[in-house]
Amino acid sequence: MTGGLTDVPGLRVGHARVPGEGALSGATVVLAPVGGAVAGVDVRGGGPGTRETDALDPRNLVERVEAVVLTGGSAYGLESAAGVMAWLEEQGRGVRVGPDPSQVVPVVPAACVFDLGRGGDWRARPDASTGRAAVEAAAATAEGAPVEEGSVGAGTGAVVGQLKGGVGTASTVLESGITVAALVVANAVGAAVDPLTGVLYGQYIEGRVAYPSPEVHAAAERRLAAARERNGPPPLNTTLAVVATDAELTPAQAQKLAGTAHDGIARAVRPVHLLNDGDTVFALATGATPLAADDRLALNEVLAAGADTVTRAIVRALLAAQSVEGPGGTFPSYRDLYGSHPDPHGAGPDRDGD
Repeated sequence: MTGGLTDVPGLRVGHARVPGEGALSGATVVLAPVGGAVAGVDVRGGGPGTRETDALDPRNLVERVEAVVLTGGSAYGLESAAGVMAWLEEQGRGVRVGPDPSQVVPVVPAACVFDLGRGGDWRARPDASTGRAAVEAAAATAEGAPVEEGSVGAGTGAVVGQLKGGVGTASTVLESGITVAALVVANAVGAAVDPLTGVLYGQYIEGRVAYPSPEVHAAAERRLAAARERNGPPPLNTTLAVVATDAELTPAQAQKLAGTAHDGIARAVRPVHLLNDGDTVFALATGATPLAADDRLALNEVLAAGADTVTRAIVRALLAAQSVEGPGGTFPSYRDLYGSHPDPHGAGPDRDGD
C-alpha cells in the first residue's frame, strides 16, 4: 500500500458520502492534532469556492487550524464546514475567545469541487451533517490508519476530463527524516492522460512507465469519445490538495509550501489554473521536526517533495477510481480503460534515493 497523508503523525482523515439515490458527492476532512497545525493556502484557480482562506494569510492573526474540509457540491457544499465546526466546539477545540475553556471559535478552512448533478440529482450535495459525519469518521480512526482512496468523500463524484477522478494520497520521507505527504481530490476539466501514449501524465515523473499497447490505447480513446458524446460539454472543474509535513514551519513557510505544491497539479493535469478552475492547495505543518538551523535553504527539500507527492497522489486517485454510469453521465475509470498497469509507488512511504 502506498504511503499517505496519515504518515504525518497526528493527522487523521475521514470521508462521508451524501446519502440517497441520485447522490454522487461527499466530503473529506483532514483532522489536525489537538492544538492544531500551522497552516497556509494558495489559490490558483480563477473560480474558487472557499471558506476561511483569508484567515490563513501570514499577516493575519490565525496561525493554526484544527481541520481542513474538502467538499463536493460546489459552493453549496461549503456548508459541510459548519458541521465540522460544531463537532470541534463540542470538543473544546479552537481559538479561545473567552474566560471559559468552552468559549472557542474553531478555524476550519474549506474548499469545494464542482460535482453538481453527477449522480442525477442536482440538489444532492453535502451539508453540515455530511461534514460532521466526515470529522467523526476521522476522529474514530487510529493514528497512522491508511486513507481510503478513489471514489470516496469529496472525490465521490469527481471527474478528470471524461475519466472518473477521486481521492488519492502519497507520502515520502526525506533524507533529513522529515515526512512530506499529500491528499488530493482530482476533479478537472483538463486531461490526465497523454493522448499520444495513454500514460497518465503524472506517471512520467516516476521514471518507470508501463506503456499501454497501441490497440489498448485506441480502444480507450474510442470509449472516451463515446462518453464525451453522451455527457455533453466537459465537466466543470477544480483540483484540491492538502500537503502536510511534520517539519516545523512558520505560517509564511506553510504558504510557500502550498504555492509550490501547485506545480504537482500542473505536472499531472493539463491545463490547470484556468478562469473556471478553483484549484486550491492547503498546507499543514505539525512542527515535530525542526528544519536544519545551519541551512537557510533547508525548506527547499520540503517544497520540492510537496510538489512531487501531489503529482503522485493524483496518479493514485485516478488508479483507485471506479467507473460510474448513471443519469448524470458515463465516466469510465483509467483501470477499466487501460487495465491494471504496475503501480509505480511501491508498498510504503518512499525514501529519497531508494
